Amino acid sequence: MQPVVSRRVLRSALVGVSLLALSACSMFSSSDPRYEPAELTQYEAGVTAAVRWSASVGSGGGYGFAPTVVGEAVFAATPNAVAKVDLASGRVLWRASPDATLTAGAGSDGNTTAVAAGDGTVIAYDANGVEKWRVRATSAVAIPPVVGFGVVVVRSTDYRIQAFDAETGEYRWDVQRPGPALALKTSMQMLATEGLIISGLPSGRLIAINASNGAVQWEAPVSVSRGATDLERINDVVGAPQVIGPLLCGVTYQGRMTCFDINQGGRPVWDVAFSSHSGMSHDGRYAYAANQRDTVHAIDLVSGEEVWTQNALRNRRLATPAVVPAAVAVGDFEGYVHFLSRSDGRLLGRLSVGGGAVLSPLTATPAGVLVQTGNGNLVLVGVN
Repeated sequence: MQPVVSRRVLRSALVGVSLLALSACSMFSSSDPRYEPAELTQYEAGVTAAVRWSASVGSGGGYGFAPTVVGEAVFAATPNAVAKVDLASGRVLWRASPDATLTAGAGSDGNTTAVAAGDGTVIAYDANGVEKWRVRATSAVAIPPVVGFGVVVVRSTDYRIQAFDAETGEYRWDVQRPGPALALKTSMQMLATEGLIISGLPSGRLIAINASNGAVQWEAPVSVSRGATDLERINDVVGAPQVIGPLLCGVTYQGRMTCFDINQGGRPVWDVAFSSHSGMSHDGRYAYAANQRDTVHAIDLVSGEEVWTQNALRNRRLATPAVVPAAVAVGDFEGYVHFLSRSDGRLLGRLSVGGGAVLSPLTATPAGVLVQTGNGNLVLVGVN
């Protein structure tokens, strides 16, 4: 039988998410000048950025709506639709409209595409966009499913990671960890790699699970929560875990950025004090992340030492960055995508993609930077 969750646990998780969302809104609407978004400044252009194509997936968006790129295709969702889009041209290859309100982006391996709804319903589509199955997870799902190694995996708001057979929807396994009183509402993603499902947890931990049977292979803290109140103890791993050669790295809110050596039993290699609300990316040499005040940092992946910081975009609510050959790209609350030098953080370029705040993580592709806008469009930005 599939696992069940008590109403008390579910209600506690949802209340925690709602309270933090209200807290974040009040912080950004504060008249305190420390929290005012930085005005955009002039700079010497170092790159040329232009919209290559724009495609409508549906309407609306949010933190959980991250697109997935598989080969030459993009799989994306909005609250009312899921679609497959050609990466080169922006042509919509198929679009489906589930009779449910979706709460997270699409996960796909190219053959099976999965989305999730606010009531915990998980819906899978085949390669042609035809519904294959739908099942119910134990509670709401707010981060994109991950598809790989024959399973569709979701992480629900009761802190349970659940796997379903990619072909049939049959329940395969689940792993649950105790959850905190409050959890962050921001962009989070899981990762499927080398037969493992890797996920961050609201407890500040990373966990690696065998995709075939649900056995926990490794688990360790990125940071440990501290503070006197539930709000001060929020310590979620944010963004997506990063696998960089032998390193597995993660960053938390009100905690640390930590890299572990997978080849040496997952021992910590380095860690630095850090607080991010959006997560990290990398180029194999440096890790890039914006802190909770939206100062962008570059951290050396070998030593953990800070290389540069850029505070010209402070308090502009930056989305998870993407790294392309020409620059580091970040999106902001006004629909701008900013391009920073990878070597020293200088502002190199800026482009408005419209569609409201960029909440979804930016995605680096061979064709450019993929942006999912607040109004449900996918935009590919070419950078030279």
